[in-house]
Amino acid sequence: MQPDQIKTLANQLSDEIIAIRRTIHANPELSFREFKTAEFVESILDHWGIGHQRIVDTGITGVLEGARTGKYLVIRADLDALPINEKNSCDYKSKNPGVMHACGHDVHTAALLGAIKILSTLSNEWDGTIRFIFQPGEEMLPGGAQKILASGLLDHPEPDYIIAQHVYPELPAGFFGFREGAYMASTDEIYFEVHGIGGHGALPHKLIDPVLIASHLIVGLQQITSRRIPADIPAVLSFGKVDAPGSTNVIPASVKIEGTFRIMNEYWRKIALEEIRNIATGIVASMGGTLDCRIVPGYPSLANEPELTGRLRQKAVEFVGNENVEELPMRMTGEDFSRYAQRFPAVFYRLGTGGGQFSNPVHHPEFDVDETSLTHGMGMMAWLSASLMKGL
Repeated sequence: MQPDQIKTLANQLSDEIIAIRRTIHANPELSFREFKTAEFVESILDHWGIGHQRIVDTGITGVLEGARTGKYLVIRADLDALPINEKNSCDYKSKNPGVMHACGHDVHTAALLGAIKILSTLSNEWDGTIRFIFQPGEEMLPGGAQKILASGLLDHPEPDYIIAQHVYPELPAGFFGFREGAYMASTDEIYFEVHGIGGHGALPHKLIDPVLIASHLIVGLQQITSRRIPADIPAVLSFGKVDAPGSTNVIPASVKIEGTFRIMNEYWRKIALEEIRNIATGIVASMGGTLDCRIVPGYPSLANEPELTGRLRQKAVEFVGNENVEELPMRMTGEDFSRYAQRFPAVFYRLGTGGGQFSNPVHHPEFDVDETSLTHGMGMMAWLSASLMKGL
């Protein structure tokens, strides 16, 4: 099997896959509500004669068999969109107000469909079993990956490898990014409510000011990342919402604070979350207030299996050339693919979708992609999958 075989098939499928992506983009659905999206994907698989089944309500899975027995690979894409009102003016703009494929999951789904079609066509060229998963709910805790793992789908047998591809507007179409080892952060959510005694802003000596306490709390907790966690471990503690429902001369009785903690190390993640709770409780108590603290566990940190990532990167170079394969920097965003990576040898790599007018970041109301990236994306996923199943 040669790269040109797959490139030819990808080019032949290009118009069909772009049309599929546009249909998905125009009809986005939120996490765990992807019923019409799932039905659309199923209709394409049916048309191609590729077997499949539902999993965790709105997910889809199926298997492709190679020429001989061999390794077991899983390839995954996600189906859900975000609660964002799209501001693009393209013909395939979202028809659902307040819902948009602003993170590229429409691209992931369409490219995986293309890869499935290519791999099915070339099934005599590779060995083993390839399972595809169209996963719901990547954007909402606890995440579709956890539900799929809990279903037992990947228990008997366990896969030898699992891979996923994600859009990356920081690279132009035709480029790909890889990183060995730690790549993305955990994503825990923090909810505080500081209680004091409210009253007139001109009489603070008669009150316990939760606004002042909240201010000390936000500043004081920054010592977690600067003084408690080793300096060589990337970590971020950010508070994005403070709700103090008072006014210029009214101090409220309570203040709500919401934030996120992210880190690249699971051992220090556990320690830091305990420290956040203890330090926050201590600061508030020292100033006479009381604290309600709720920490919602998010996705774990994502680490790519180093040896496998290195092998796939080399295969990517063979497919598109060394000049089109980049080393990715660490990224403090999160991804529930990390749940798979905790259990199986995994590679989460990036598909360049940017360039020219397509420079907006993911989660932006004007995010869009250079659609030539779909041809590159389905070709690369098919090439990497077939290469793994041939033992590289």
